[in-house]
Amino acid sequence: MNIGLVYGSTTCYTEIAAEKIQAQFPENTVTLMNLKDMKLAECLSFDMLIFGISTWDYGEIQEDWESQWNDIADISLEGKIVALYGMGDQIGYTEWFQDALGMLHEQVIAQGGYVIGFWPNEGYEFEASKALTEDGKHFVGLALDEDNQYDLSDQRITTWCQQLSDEIDELLSDTDNG
Repeated sequence: MNIGLVYGSTTCYTEIAAEKIQAQFPENTVTLMNLKDMKLAECLSFDMLIFGISTWDYGEIQEDWESQWNDIADISLEGKIVALYGMGDQIGYTEWFQDALGMLHEQVIAQGGYVIGFWPNEGYEFEASKALTEDGKHFVGLALDEDNQYDLSDQRITTWCQQLSDEIDELLSDTDNG
């Protein structure tokens, strides 16, 4: 399975996380793509996609994603497996923690993407987030906070990537058996 990892990164943290995620998969499996250097539609040739986004200020999306936000409506993610990760500050922006991750999730679902990689919200302290699942117990993707919990990021990335691998294996097994 070839995986395209598309990220937007203003301060390099989302890019660094992308590189760490790439390193968790077999060599030449994950192709990194910086959104500022491409058009979003270029990612459609991959079997699976991982999107990385950060939340800015009061629940705003990162500038590279913002510049192509309307383009999401023009791509079909029907049949695509998509995983999401986000960067945010749960203390400085406690009412908007990971909001961009939640907004991106809504766009992916609207375009027919099949999202995997939900992440438990245990161990985080925040007031509100648009990135929570309906049950409120998970984020719609991996939530990273380099401002306040940078010491937990590497382990979270490792665990999440193993979770993705397991979920992919299960999906492929179901496809083979069905």
